[in-house]
Amino acid sequence: MLISFKKTLMVIFVCFFVVPSPGLAAIYRFVDDSGRVHYTNVPTTNKFLYYRGEGDRYRLETLITHFAEKFKLDKSLIKAVIKVESNFDPQVVSSKGAQGLMQLMPATALEIGVRNPFDPSDSIYGGSLYLRKMLDSFDMNLDYALAAYNAGPSAVRKYGGIPPFKETQNYVKKVKHYFDYYSRSKDTF
Repeated sequence: MLISFKKTLMVIFVCFFVVPSPGLAAIYRFVDDSGRVHYTNVPTTNKFLYYRGEGDRYRLETLITHFAEKFKLDKSLIKAVIKVESNFDPQVVSSKGAQGLMQLMPATALEIGVRNPFDPSDSIYGGSLYLRKMLDSFDMNLDYALAAYNAGPSAVRKYGGIPPFKETQNYVKKVKHYFDYYSRSKDTF
């Protein structure tokens, strides 16, 4: 009786914690001998290895890649801005009123056509568009563009570069740090 109970517990453990749940929508892949890549959400052999899930991280990665291509930005730069601005929390609101993943101020969001800054797609669209505008405005000078993203373009023009605000100076350093990290890392976030 005790052995049967232990076997039952083991089966329950395996079913719930080891076997992937169909609700997780995982994608598996394997590369055959001819080099062709095969994908499935239902692996039929042990040749298929876990590739990635289709959860929020996958959705964000897809959105970041899409808008990076659309606005000719490095996706590692978009990730770095999101990391520093919101730490990937789409619902965050700053003490100054900036909203969403890319922390758009309501006036900026309105100006660039973002209807819902808490929607990851809208936020990444708007933040990427604004970042592109800042890069174009400051002749592709990343430091100035990041400073303008944080403190506004008029502050960068007024001071002829990164404003003497500790917050903005730290912001530029942090974004560049994460930009370097995401450029070298295979981690998505």
